[in-house]
Amino acid sequence: MSVNSGDKGKHPMESEAEMIVMMLPSDANPKGNVFGGVILKHVDLIAGLVAKRHSGRANLVTASIDRMVFLKPVFIGNALIISARITYVRRSSMEIEVNVEAEDLDDNTKVHAATAFVTMVALDKYGKPTKVPQLILEDEDDKKKYIEGELRMKSRLKDAGKI
Repeated sequence: MSVNSGDKGKHPMESEAEMIVMMLPSDANPKGNVFGGVILKHVDLIAGLVAKRHSGRANLVTASIDRMVFLKPVFIGNALIISARITYVRRSSMEIEVNVEAEDLDDNTKVHAATAFVTMVALDKYGKPTKVPQLILEDEDDKKKYIEGELRMKSRLKDAGKI
């Protein structure tokens, strides 16, 4: 099943990414809690990577980060495990779901620390929105995520007064 119009599509798994970053004292407050902004930086970076893998040569910019929910604290010494996958594509915009886990390396436990949905927009060399490949959805989970992403995108556009 292909969704969106376009020449050649890509499967969501072709652009997914994961990164692991050790949280250091410079990433945290004096009590050892990692700043939300540090986590947001890594969320934005990985979303940009996924969008770049999907879109190819386009310049990518962050249009929004929404539904960023911090579920558990992250501490100095934790490994931040961030995974991201494209869930929805319009003409030039892409929604990336980003999940963040914090691994306590001393006791070898992991907690789901945060989730975010990032909208990235592909721009051409003139700074104008440019078309990105469609998504090829084959399994039910990808189709479900696509429909949910479409609903979130419509809600964002409505909130911005664009529909």
